[in-house]
Amino acid sequence: MKVKYCISLLFLLLPKFAIGNNIATTPTLSALTTIAIAAIEKKIVVPKDAKVKITPQVIHSAQYIPACLGQIEARLASNREIKRNNTVKITCDSPELDYPWQLFLNVKVDVLFPVIVSKRLLGTGHIIGKTDVGIAYKEKSSLRGQQQVELSHVIGARLKRRLPANTPLFDNHFCLICEGDTVTITASTGNLKIKTQGTALNDGNLGDAIEISNRYTQKKINAYVSDVAQVTIRL
Repeated sequence: MKVKYCISLLFLLLPKFAIGNNIATTPTLSALTTIAIAAIEKKIVVPKDAKVKITPQVIHSAQYIPACLGQIEARLASNREIKRNNTVKITCDSPELDYPWQLFLNVKVDVLFPVIVSKRLLGTGHIIGKTDVGIAYKEKSSLRGQQQVELSHVIGARLKRRLPANTPLFDNHFCLICEGDTVTITASTGNLKIKTQGTALNDGNLGDAIEISNRYTQKKINAYVSDVAQVTIRL
């Protein structure tokens, strides 16, 4: 699976310190940060279509960094899956110290998922148009509901509540068919297709089963939302 990484800081390339020889070199702060990011990237499993934003703790220039002899190692401080907040342990042997030097670096990991968001403030009752919404990546902890990812599933829907700009669109924010709407009922079997009119008795979005009152017979039936003002009966 191809993973897309979105790193919030710009880092320099690793310095040219030798690995596995007798030359001791003091690593740069950017090199230590890059090593910490690599430790996260090595272990993280990213869901399909998601992006990852990795934000390491800033290492201040006053932090003591000794000369390192040989390989610098970085690993997760605890043996667990990558979480939003992680601690990376960086260690190396140093001729300046009688013991291995170590640095604990906090690294924040945001997993971002594509969702439909409002491009501007939209009011209650607004009919969603193509220019009203778009796709943005949002951190998974902010997505507490059945979010939408297909623009075609929301165009023409009516908002149930006011929606500020850049807000993820969830199923409970809108209805593709709303209670009281006039709908076209389509029933088909084989080559036979029958259409009639009805009234929605409750709200529904694409694929939802809702109750419809046939306009002519007044009989209540269950149908599935197939589009704006369109429902189908499965025979």
